Amino acid sequence: MSNENDDDATQLGSIGHHMNKPQQPGNPQMRLAFQAPSLPTHPQKQSGDDEDTVLSAYNATPSRPAMPTVPTTHPMKAQPAQPVQMQQPLPQSQPIPTAAPRQFPQATTPQAKPAQPAATSSMMSAPQADITEFHNQFAKLVDSVSQVVVGKEQPIRQCATAMIVGGHILLEDNPGTGKTQLARGLANSIDMSFKRIQFTPDLLPSDVVGVTYYDQKNGEFEYREGPIFASIVLADEINRASPKTQSALLEVMEEQKVTVDGETHAVPQPFMVIATQNPIEQLGTYKLPEAQMDRFLIKTTIGYPSHDVSVSILKQVNVTDRASTVHAVLTGNDVLRMRAISETIHLDDAILEYIVRLVEATRHNERIQVGSSMRGALALTRCARAWAASNNRGYAVPDDVKQLAVAVLAHRITLTAEATFAGYTPEQMIEQILENVPAPTVGATV
Repeated sequence: MSNENDDDATQLGSIGHHMNKPQQPGNPQMRLAFQAPSLPTHPQKQSGDDEDTVLSAYNATPSRPAMPTVPTTHPMKAQPAQPVQMQQPLPQSQPIPTAAPRQFPQATTPQAKPAQPAATSSMMSAPQADITEFHNQFAKLVDSVSQVVVGKEQPIRQCATAMIVGGHILLEDNPGTGKTQLARGLANSIDMSFKRIQFTPDLLPSDVVGVTYYDQKNGEFEYREGPIFASIVLADEINRASPKTQSALLEVMEEQKVTVDGETHAVPQPFMVIATQNPIEQLGTYKLPEAQMDRFLIKTTIGYPSHDVSVSILKQVNVTDRASTVHAVLTGNDVLRMRAISETIHLDDAILEYIVRLVEATRHNERIQVGSSMRGALALTRCARAWAASNNRGYAVPDDVKQLAVAVLAHRITLTAEATFAGYTPEQMIEQILENVPAPTVGATV
């Protein structure tokens, strides 16, 4: 019995030495008072070494619950945490800060993931210098033409967009609305060559593209260029010429070149055809074929001026030719420069998907007999890029497509006879398709 008591005393002395340094090892009351909670905790331990190992491990674990999350994740260890508060000066609490930083970065890492969508908004930041240059020059061109055709900013912007993209314009409106003045004002605002062709029923293709003749003085054939060899060509009342003469414009409008007597001649760049026609007075006119209509990038109207604009025009009644009052604000190289800048505008995949859905909707509509071709989708894409740059943005948004869809796609579709008799127009059908096809949310908040 005395040996067992000595063994117990030895164990208790070792326990007291490790658990509480400030207490004296010769005080048995303090040893027994501290041993009381440890005996029911490990009733099966008999060996002194095993019990000392268990207690030392038991003392190491309370040092970890210093984290505030332990009481919530391990509620059963809240009671052993009381003796830990008595041994705060132990050096075992020092490794705890090393383990804590390993958890804090894990908590901050998920917060960095939601910040990734902000990277997509980097394209919504301040525009670059090229985009600002495009915006300023586009505004100068629109302001110059607006002095000729007052109060018609939308068709003027559309014509300027077609000029920059490299497409052609079809102006269809009633007589006296300023179609010819708009074309001449645009030509005078850019320092480029300009020619006008008055289409009549007796006009021949050679009168447009040129002719090869025999020069008796030199003894050889020479090619004399027609009025089509100009940067801006005004085809006034194009529907009054015969289909044979109208077909002379098909090659030059699509391929930017003219073939006469087997020889190909390139037209100057930039090149643009502005054609006008009247929706009335169909007697003695020829409807433009669908192939030629598809080659026009944009078809738009001007409309009558508002009341206030009409009054201001009458105050300047002495000005007989408003197009001659404007001067060139851009050069041909500036237009080519702006075209190169527009090609760098960002187009999201959602915008491209939206354009394709709009074009496909024209092919599956029951009121549309012939839908838009792929040329219409390409034209809408190019115009959307230039339209976005004109608004001082380096990326396109769905509103750019919506504002141009009617002018780009309406003249490329053919309605059924039933829809025509019902009073529908191609413009109304495109507007209905814009309402039915959902637009993406890319950049919609900008």
